[in-house]
Amino acid sequence: MHRSEQTCNAETALSDALDAIDTRILRELMADGRQTNVALAQRVGLSGPACLRRVRALEEAGLVLGYYAEVDAEALGFSVTAFVAVTLHNQAEKDLRAFENLLLKWPLVREAHMMAGDADYMLKVVARDLRSFQSFLIDEISSAQNVASVKPTVAMRRAKFEAGVGL
Repeated sequence: MHRSEQTCNAETALSDALDAIDTRILRELMADGRQTNVALAQRVGLSGPACLRRVRALEEAGLVLGYYAEVDAEALGFSVTAFVAVTLHNQAEKDLRAFENLLLKWPLVREAHMMAGDADYMLKVVARDLRSFQSFLIDEISSAQNVASVKPTVAMRRAKFEAGVGL
């Protein structure tokens, strides 16, 4: 068995072993990752030290990957959110890795997912305006080595956002 399969199996076993309190802790952290341990403990019905032990165990197990602030992109001057389907000429592992290493350098790309289907990757791009988005498409994505096609779709508005997963 490959290491990635072992890790996946261990993570699946761990997530299956979560009890109701761990699940409540994860829900609360997804809703508000900045709340104090005292507030979290009260919400899930634990003492402060017991809650902190469980949170640390969830972090060490890799179920809580980090904490971040969601910012208002428009208030910061980023008015365009777009999704870009990228198809590559070659899908050999070395070519996929090369493209992934390249997209890691693009700050406008906020998420990137390898896809099954018509496109090889779906990128979420957040740009200041349409002009900067267009320049990024032409100068960076479309001109990148091994890129066969680029199909952008500009979002009109965000209808829903929820962090994490639906526990």
